[in-house]
Amino acid sequence: MKNYINKISTILLIAAILGGCKKYEQFPVDKVTGNYVFDPLDSAGVNAQSFLYGVYAIVKNGHNRVGNDYLDAASDDAVSSRTGGNIPVTLITTNAVTSFSFPGAENFWEGTSLSQAPTSSGVPDAFWAGVRNANIFINNIGVVPVKGGLSNGTTTAQLWRSEARFLRAYFYFELVRRYGGVPLLGNKVYDISDKLDLPRSNFADCINYIVSECDAIKDSLLMAPVADADNYRATRGAAMALKAKTLLLAASPLFNGDNIDKANPLTGYTDYDVNRWTLAAQAAKDVMDLNAYSLNPVFTHIFLDQNNRERIFIRPGNNSTNIETNNGPVGFQAGGSGNTSPTQELVNAFPMQNGLPVTDPASGYLASDPYSVLSAVKRDPRFTATIFYNGANWLNSTVQTYEGGQSKPNTSLQQTVSGFYMRKFMGDFESAGTYSNHSSDWIVMRYAEILLEYAEARNEVEAAPQADVYDQLYALRARAGIDAGAGGNYGLAPNMTQAEMRAAIQNEWRIEFAFEEHRYFDIRRWKIAETVMNQPRTGVSVVKNGNFYTYNPITILNTVFKKNQYLYPIPYNEVAKNPNMKQNPGW
Repeated sequence: MKNYINKISTILLIAAILGGCKKYEQFPVDKVTGNYVFDPLDSAGVNAQSFLYGVYAIVKNGHNRVGNDYLDAASDDAVSSRTGGNIPVTLITTNAVTSFSFPGAENFWEGTSLSQAPTSSGVPDAFWAGVRNANIFINNIGVVPVKGGLSNGTTTAQLWRSEARFLRAYFYFELVRRYGGVPLLGNKVYDISDKLDLPRSNFADCINYIVSECDAIKDSLLMAPVADADNYRATRGAAMALKAKTLLLAASPLFNGDNIDKANPLTGYTDYDVNRWTLAAQAAKDVMDLNAYSLNPVFTHIFLDQNNRERIFIRPGNNSTNIETNNGPVGFQAGGSGNTSPTQELVNAFPMQNGLPVTDPASGYLASDPYSVLSAVKRDPRFTATIFYNGANWLNSTVQTYEGGQSKPNTSLQQTVSGFYMRKFMGDFESAGTYSNHSSDWIVMRYAEILLEYAEARNEVEAAPQADVYDQLYALRARAGIDAGAGGNYGLAPNMTQAEMRAAIQNEWRIEFAFEEHRYFDIRRWKIAETVMNQPRTGVSVVKNGNFYTYNPITILNTVFKKNQYLYPIPYNEVAKNPNMKQNPGW
């Protein structure tokens, strides 16, 4: 793994030649040409493989990537603790953006800026740069006589080509879920002399293309699990998982029957087809049937143990304490800037350990002890693995987010604005004296996602949810540590209606994948953003009175969501210079 990370940061010169990123002069730049990269005499394929590393590097590491915030701070799950008038997630969530001022940290169309991660790597930001560089690789790798291959007869060159095709399909997926239909370039690499007034392709054509690419390459990729230095590479399971993810997006209400512009094929399908849910369910089931993946027994260690079998596709990161120092609670000697303030809405979404929602009188929830610090009935263990709250254990001490407490001193120091801090992705430092380096890999796809994709899609095609839907939620809740209960239902009501199960599945997505860049897109694809984002974001003001606390609700941000925000605007410059580039509605 460390070997790959070093290669990403030091062997990007080849991708830079044609992708626009910084040149690293490991050998004279004037000697670096396409012939040098794709050398017919290079049987080891060293330079070509370096170019492929550069394409992988365009996959985003989501940790604090949006102007030093998590993307979920632009959803109803969190807000940025940072102040000022140019916070990208705040601009997005308050609808203070336009087609010519969309924050560069989340504008992956134009690619005029470098990485917005805390330490810029010099990798091009645009997914279009990824598509272009993948095409360069796809078109040229055939001349490199690299040795070796897979047991099924796939040569190494064919394997690498399929990896580049996977990455290209992934970049298209990221573009489509933001913009709807985008131009499909095929294998063509455009240069400055080409006519570039390309139109957008229909949403349906884009979905079909991504799916067909995944089908075409899956048998010429590595088989999972892949460990150690190669665990970042695209596998058969990753291609199949991307197909399932794409088909679920296509089946979701925003694109399937509730298109924001009903007759516009660029913004979604112009009809509803229940078979789209069936296709999504089958694609997820195909991944399950590989028997290559499983849920990691310990929820927190999905993000810490690099070779666990829940991971399907990752963007590797360095071993560091960056997550803690950026997001940990303030007031500890080990450091913490508290960038991310989870909302009360997210906190309320976590049930009790018996699986019952906090609103259920039978749950055991106590308003006087909302985080179950003293109560015998605890919260869903994913709550304590995701959220720092007043009284949470940390660094051989407790987090104090009461007014005037160590982690909410109410000084000019940046601190939580909601009464909560983000805990997810951090190391096991509850009983430690300080932080120590750990993996900061970003998990792009993991097996829990497949289970929820299957459950969601199956629920939409069944008149009422059957065992195949319940079983996926049982598996996730059992792994989380929720009690099975006398009926073995893990707190879920038996005999739910389709609508009741839909709500349960949507909540499971929320609590299982908090801060993993799901909620932000989920509320869009479910087309509920105009409801949940037009309510104030809230937090809590905790007041200490002797040994007792009172918990007072507070409004921390008034968010705004308009219908046009379901899709991103095509950047103004693209529309202005290309008469065939149609803008998304409302922008």
